[in-house]
Amino acid sequence: MVESVTVKAPCSTANLGPGFDVFGLALDAYYDQIQLKKEGKGIRIQSLDAVPIELEKNSAGIVIKEMARKFKIKTGLVLKIKKGVPTGFGMGSSAASAAAAAVAFDALFKLKLDGNNLVKYAGLGEMASAGSVHYDNVAASVLGGFVIVRTDPFNVIKIDPPKDLILCVAIPKINVPQKKTEVSRKVLPKQVKLSDHVKNLSNASTLTAGFMRKDVRLIGNSINDIIVEPARKHLIPGFDKVKKNALDAGAMGVTISGAGPSIIAFTSISDNPRKILNSMKKGFASAKIECTAVICKPSRGATVV
Repeated sequence: MVESVTVKAPCSTANLGPGFDVFGLALDAYYDQIQLKKEGKGIRIQSLDAVPIELEKNSAGIVIKEMARKFKIKTGLVLKIKKGVPTGFGMGSSAASAAAAAVAFDALFKLKLDGNNLVKYAGLGEMASAGSVHYDNVAASVLGGFVIVRTDPFNVIKIDPPKDLILCVAIPKINVPQKKTEVSRKVLPKQVKLSDHVKNLSNASTLTAGFMRKDVRLIGNSINDIIVEPARKHLIPGFDKVKKNALDAGAMGVTISGAGPSIIAFTSISDNPRKILNSMKKGFASAKIECTAVICKPSRGATVV
């Protein structure tokens, strides 16, 4: 009888430019790990990291609470969280925990839920950080690879990325507000011009085609967002310089990772990712901002370890 399950889930980047709340991509840069154990009474969270231990304030806690209610689980549960994904920097930190929690619950109780249902439950965890349910990051963390989310009817499509796709991520060391995702959503325009919508839709379509055709260059030159990025970039000191530097250094496309403030550049393994990364660090330095910079590639989804 299985009494404990441990799952790790990858970080992710969402939107990928024009795919706001629709596109996600799992990355192998950082992982969250969750152990779910049958023990005692009620549901408890344990962690050595700085995470909320109240169920309703923790993305993994919300998921476990709601899944236990839905499947009428009366067994006591202990949820041990080990954070590896930086919190509040647009790398899907809350989503990684939520994804790992959903997969761990499914494995512990042998539910054998399909990908859509796992993503649905994981999405509930975003209430803790974003104040609303959304699925782009959690879908990537659950399923891995590149994902497209449709909510009505609910359907998540996964596409395996090209093997030569490389991502350069610059994570600035700046103070971010609590519930940063919720704050960054408030700056978005309530209405957009039809012509801007058409341009973003065109880029989103060619980006999808790029993943389907395993064409890194088509993916990169489709990373162009004229709606969300202009509304959010003022929240990131040095954004324009970081983006220009990366493009000048050979990046195929550059945009905000999720709600930011991390900036992500798309390139190929055959190009010079280190040069691109260094140029991004110099861009932040010009704004007197230090940053952590990583080179990574697409990741598989949440896995039992």
